[in-house]
Order: sequence, then C-alpha cells, then structure tokens
Amino acid sequence: MDTFHSFALVLVLSISFTGIFRQPFAYVNADTDLIQRTCKTTKYYDPCLSSLKSDSTSPVANTKGLAVIMDRIGMANATSTNSYLTSQLFPPKTTNSYDALKKRVLKECAEKYSYVGEALKSTLQNLKDELYDYANMNVMAAADYPNVYHNAFKRYPNLVYPKQLALRENSFKHICDVVLRIIDALNW
Repeated sequence: MDTFHSFALVLVLSISFTGIFRQPFAYVNADTDLIQRTCKTTKYYDPCLSSLKSDSTSPVANTKGLAVIMDRIGMANATSTNSYLTSQLFPPKTTNSYDALKKRVLKECAEKYSYVGEALKSTLQNLKDELYDYANMNVMAAADYPNVYHNAFKRYPNLVYPKQLALRENSFKHICDVVLRIIDALNW
C-alpha cells in the first residue's frame, strides 16, 4: 500500500471520529477556493483537500477554522491509533518471549498515546485564543510522539515495528504537517 493510500485509509477511519471532538468555534463565510488555496501550501495537497472537503463545516470556515478541522482529524487519528494499540494488547496468550516483549512495548506505547491527544487538544485552545506560536509547538510535539514509540521498538533489535503502526504513524505525521502549514498561514 503506498503512502497516499495508507494516509487515506487512516484518514477515513479518523474522520468517523471527528464528531466526538466538536467544540464551538467561530467560522466566517469563506471564498469557495480557500480550501484549495490552503491545501496548495502543504506538501500533501490531495489528502488535505479530501480531508477538508469531507467535513461539512469547511465550506464556511476561515483559515483558522480549517486548522481546527485538520487538528480534529489529527485527534481522531490519535484516538484510532490508540484503539489499535490497545487491541494489539489482547492477542491469544503465548509463552513466546518475543510476543511477551512486543506486548509490553505496545502497552507502553498505548499508555503514552494519550499525550498526543492532549497536545492536539491544547492546539484547539491555542487556536481559539489566537496563540499561533503555542499551537505550532503543540502540533510539533504531537507529531514527535510517534518517534517515542518507534524508539521503544528500537531498544530491542529483534523486535519488529508493526507495519500497521508505521502506516498510522506516517499518516499522522502528514496530518500534523498540514495543520502546521495552515497555522503558518495564520501567522502572516
């Protein structure tokens, strides 16, 4: 599965969770081309465009509203990944030491994954308060958390990083990159 398709798969799963994170934000009517112009400033035009167009509030959102929408998609992605990690903790019990070690590392990752959601939740408040530098820092922190999990696997050379987790990590980083580019546009 190539990067775009893996991003799209996780994105579709993530969008289904965005309703959970709805918070009131002030939106203003925007030019119908704003989404396209905004996505052109990112490295991931197609996923950005499809993500924003899939949200019913995007046609009337301003640039800050688009950042909020993408941040919520990131939160949904984090929730989905946390659910995935948690589901991996309950495979059939084996006496295999490899499986026990993998389960322990996955548990560590799942326990720490709440920090990703907290960073993105802080980003929403920063956007609301127009504290764009802080919003930027929180998104960068959220984007960096998957490196912690990847490094946890690297501590054990024989432990293979799960492909599904790598795909999710990659998609999440793309979402964060899109959010950062939109926040950059707010700083101008």
